[in-house]
Amino acid sequence: MSIKHQIMPALAVALILGACGGSEPPPPPAPTGPTQAELDRARADSLAADRARRDSEAAAERDRARREEQRLTSARQSARATLEARVHFDYDESTITSAAEQILRQKLPILRSSPTVRLRLEGHADERGSTEYNLALGSRRAQSVQDFMAGFGISANRFTTTSFGEERPLVNRSDEGAWTQNRRVESVITGGTIVVSEDDRDEP
Repeated sequence: MSIKHQIMPALAVALILGACGGSEPPPPPAPTGPTQAELDRARADSLAADRARRDSEAAAERDRARREEQRLTSARQSARATLEARVHFDYDESTITSAAEQILRQKLPILRSSPTVRLRLEGHADERGSTEYNLALGSRRAQSVQDFMAGFGISANRFTTTSFGEERPLVNRSDEGAWTQNRRVESVITGGTIVVSEDDRDEP
């Protein structure tokens, strides 16, 4: 066999091997999506944000409840002060004055919305006149207040009346200013619960 015939097969084999690719294959393409670490971090951030939102909502609800309770407490205190407001009378009179009527009318809606509340009406007189007369005058004054309330539909059995006459002066002096203050009826809450209506909740 000639050298030419030996070279040709070898050359053919080399060409075939070259065509089959003798070099290393290219590396796979790098991933383009987020890594697992990035996914875990995003999930943790989302959970933290959700927890912070829930905490903020809970704090806001607690704050709203606290403010509402403060409003209710203030409204109850205001209602109590209104119910306990005293009324005054002219000298030797048991008739409800216009000033006393304004005070008593303010008690009516509270008594209507608080049906369990009971009041003791305590009548007083100034020092002029006999002890017996002033006790009777104080009793008439307390009864006038009860009758006024009853005239607006507040049941009389929610009241008790008593008289101290001149025994418990509000101002312990003997002058017209003191006597004016001492001619009065005091309202004392003896039982029940003051109910604050929706309209009263925003009252200062």
